[in-house]
Amino acid sequence: MEIEAVGEVWHWRGPAPFHFVSVPDAESARIREVASLVTYGWGMIPVSARIGSTTWTTSLFAKDGLYVVPLKDRIRAAEDVELGDTVTVVLTLDVNR
Repeated sequence: MEIEAVGEVWHWRGPAPFHFVSVPDAESARIREVASLVTYGWGMIPVSARIGSTTWTTSLFAKDGLYVVPLKDRIRAAEDVELGDTVTVVLTLDVNR
């Protein structure tokens, strides 16, 4: 299952600071429909993600009714992505596990 999500890069300044992109409502709803098929616990959803030509594996998690995509520094650097940028993230979920 492939989902294209467009969102703004935001920063969480918690004990482990990180950058994220929130998956919009409609796309988060599609993920919720298959979440029980792909989760590995605690609601984490493993995905392959792509921004531009950079692909990586990560896990989505729920926040405020949406799913969020973590963006490591190396991903942001490879695609020249900064805080506040709007990016398109292509997410691939393996629903055939």
